[in-house]
Amino acid sequence: MSDVVICLFAAAGYDRAAQGVAGAGRRLADALGVRLRAITVGAHSELNLRIAAAADTVISVDQSELIEYQPELYLDALTQLTRDYVPRVLLLSNDTYSQELAPRLAHRLGGTAVGDAIELSAQAGTIRVKRNVYGGKAVATIDIKRSPAVVWLRARAFEPVAGGSYTLATVRQITLSLPASPATQIIERKSEATGETKLEDARIIVSGGRGLGGPKPFAELREIAALIGGQIAASSAPCDAGWCSPSLQVGQTGKKVAPDLYLAVAIRGTSQHLVGISDSKVIAAINIDPDAPIFKYCRFGIVEDYRQVFPLLKEKLAALQS
Repeated sequence: MSDVVICLFAAAGYDRAAQGVAGAGRRLADALGVRLRAITVGAHSELNLRIAAAADTVISVDQSELIEYQPELYLDALTQLTRDYVPRVLLLSNDTYSQELAPRLAHRLGGTAVGDAIELSAQAGTIRVKRNVYGGKAVATIDIKRSPAVVWLRARAFEPVAGGSYTLATVRQITLSLPASPATQIIERKSEATGETKLEDARIIVSGGRGLGGPKPFAELREIAALIGGQIAASSAPCDAGWCSPSLQVGQTGKKVAPDLYLAVAIRGTSQHLVGISDSKVIAAINIDPDAPIFKYCRFGIVEDYRQVFPLLKEKLAALQS
């Protein structure tokens, strides 16, 4: 087992999470004294160019069958490629495609799958991964002894490679032999407008909870988010009630985010929600309940009905914009 390999999918886009994968792979390869290979599937030129700044070698597979994500075809492609290169570590992003493929790929390669990694290192030749457990109340340290280690990384937990640190790698295009009739196939896709930035990459998030009482207040959340250049999100209760899209859910069963500012409005702050926001740099909260758990974790808090706070908050934010 030798190289560190990173796999990125053009269908998922090249965002901050993907940059973190490239940075984590580069640093781990340097620590192990091995090469960093990058595999891009369905890749476009921009993705290849960005990855080339971090990797020693870039293998690009962009044949027509792989332009859009198909789980069986992507799995078959990755299996072919990684068996050829026999990686010691295989790193993926935190997009839903990677999360779906990681355990299946590890099984095919006879390796070990670990998800949601927040730290990655090599200790005496052993790959060590740290991840949050028990709703974010503890951190587990996992030493992976059976290679390859197939690990998907939490968004924004790893820094990108510093610009200009490495020589651009050559991108090599290859063509694979893929099954004509995969066992399963996605036959319909529906797009939903969620904002200019993926929630996992947003620098500012304004999030609403059960205490909003219904779907209408989310329009006000959007106004406030727009004033400060942020995205809106929600805890599980509003999503379960149909007040907003499930794609906005943050928490243990939703998305894990790491913004510079997370403003929680009418969110109590259960452990399931806190695990999704634990990497936020600053947490602020507005809640009518002074005993809400969220106040134990936020840097700034207002104990008040959000309906009393919103008008003044919008006025002040608008004044700052003028």
